[in-house]
Amino acid sequence: MTTRDDADRREYYRIDDRIALQISPLDPAQAEADGVLQDSSTLFNLLSELHLADFESQHLLRQISESDRNMASYLKVINKRIDLLAQALAQSLLHDIGQPRAVSLSEDGIHFTNPQALVVGSHLALKMVLMPQALGLLLRAEVLYCNPSADQQFEIGTHFEALTDAQRQLLARHILHKQARQRREALEGEQPISAIQLQEQP
Repeated sequence: MTTRDDADRREYYRIDDRIALQISPLDPAQAEADGVLQDSSTLFNLLSELHLADFESQHLLRQISESDRNMASYLKVINKRIDLLAQALAQSLLHDIGQPRAVSLSEDGIHFTNPQALVVGSHLALKMVLMPQALGLLLRAEVLYCNPSADQQFEIGTHFEALTDAQRQLLARHILHKQARQRREALEGEQPISAIQLQEQP
């Protein structure tokens, strides 16, 4: 029988991505507690706050653009400089979390391979750094399935729990940017072939 949750879950667009991912089990008290998870890493929290502040100020930037284009252009340059600093800081953070690994990501959850099995129905804290914007997110997730795969690995599927609106919007923006980047790369890959074909025409 198809539930409402199952139907909603299929509506989210899923992308293949490479992200830094650290997995920590939540004990029963943490799993039942409300509120956003907190991380002990000052650097990780800084990256999260930078992107959250950017998200929350986007409507202000749009209003400024309507009344003062020069000021809006200047603020966009400042944002770009902050993004570059965040990317540099993220390189230090990757030493603690680990190098990016292949995952399948949507607004609803994340699929990844893991060397250890995880109990279906257990709850996790997923610490993620999404590249290249160095977006740090610490999300709650429930394990939906755990299937053995090749090379003594396990295919893990999870569902995000209790996302805030800001977290969901940041995930959605990352996925949209990733889609657009993949389309550009596909088009750029086709251009040299097209040029050669044009040169070969009489």
